[in-house]
Amino acid sequence: MNPAKERAADAKREERDREAELVAAADRGARDFYKVSGYGRLLAIAAGAAALALFAQWKLRHQDYLFGSLAVFAAVFVLSMIGSAMPYGVRKRARNEARSVRRAAARMLRRNRARIPDAAAQEVERGMRGVDEALKGSRTGTAALEARGRLDSSLDQHLAFARKSAAREYTESIGGAILVALLLRAFVFEPFHIPSGSMIPTLLVGDFIFVNKMAFGLRVPFTDPSHVHKLGERAPRRGDVVVFIVPQHPEVDYVKRVVGLPGDHIEIRDNVVFINGVEQKRQYIGEYRYTEHSEYTDTDIEVTTDEYIEDLEGVTHPVLQRKDAGFARNMSFVVDPGRLFMMGDNRDNSADSRVEGGIGQIPFSYVKGRASIIWISFGGRAGIRFERIFRAVH
Repeated sequence: MNPAKERAADAKREERDREAELVAAADRGARDFYKVSGYGRLLAIAAGAAALALFAQWKLRHQDYLFGSLAVFAAVFVLSMIGSAMPYGVRKRARNEARSVRRAAARMLRRNRARIPDAAAQEVERGMRGVDEALKGSRTGTAALEARGRLDSSLDQHLAFARKSAAREYTESIGGAILVALLLRAFVFEPFHIPSGSMIPTLLVGDFIFVNKMAFGLRVPFTDPSHVHKLGERAPRRGDVVVFIVPQHPEVDYVKRVVGLPGDHIEIRDNVVFINGVEQKRQYIGEYRYTEHSEYTDTDIEVTTDEYIEDLEGVTHPVLQRKDAGFARNMSFVVDPGRLFMMGDNRDNSADSRVEGGIGQIPFSYVKGRASIIWISFGGRAGIRFERIFRAVH
């Protein structure tokens, strides 16, 4: 054996011996485990997660949601590693790795049984049964580790030609996960970040929502919505909160509420919505205050509005109206065929279908999907609004 292979073999042997020592200590209990492993890894993980959490809170307080959210996810990921530095995590990993090798062995033997002698196949099967017995017969990690080692040796001896390299295993696992994620994002659900206050109080700045892309038909990805319509296209219902492509800027997505459907006559009289001459009743709730970040002065501004619950033909939802009389609007529109009239719930802070020269009325094919659920929300004093996590969007 050449020196390079000898060093590699020695390193692998040392790694296995260290793993066996840690697993055996974990089986004996926490005191023995930390005598062998020390507390360094545990403290490093906790310190890293805490540092990332503090950085995330600082960024989120300054409404830097991109780096703030990335820091939150990084902190959660680092914190999820803490089990690997604790006895139960070491035992669990030993058992999970034994299961993984056993599944791989069954797959390789099924595909290559004809290529190896019967005696070799029977030895591999004995190794597989040994793993099964170790997993069923004991909750410790040592038994699983030893059984995995025996099965590994059999595979190296008889089925080495069929074993995948570690790099290939990781590549296939990561590639498969990425492919599934891309397919889900393209056809089923897409995450969307709320960057502005036009839908307050339904959606707050810093909310991250999932958009159901199949709600109104299947849009063909990477196509121009002005020429390619959705498969099975159907119109949203009045009151739906939808994400859509802005026709004037196809790279930009907006989120608004559907107020007008094709053929509707929409009137705004003293800020009250009338649809086909019928007043959409609303009930006064009280004052609503929120903080708005000014892009011009880079400061936070406290905004005080009146909150109402509007009944949009059976769909009840909150709307905000500025107290200033100068914001009162009176206007009239007729919704064109195949288009939708959109309004924000924060009525005096929304660039929507009411604004002359704005987004206009939105064709069905430009609607990406219905806002379905808030999966996380960044903001507030703690940096995360825990009360909004997994809240449905209405």
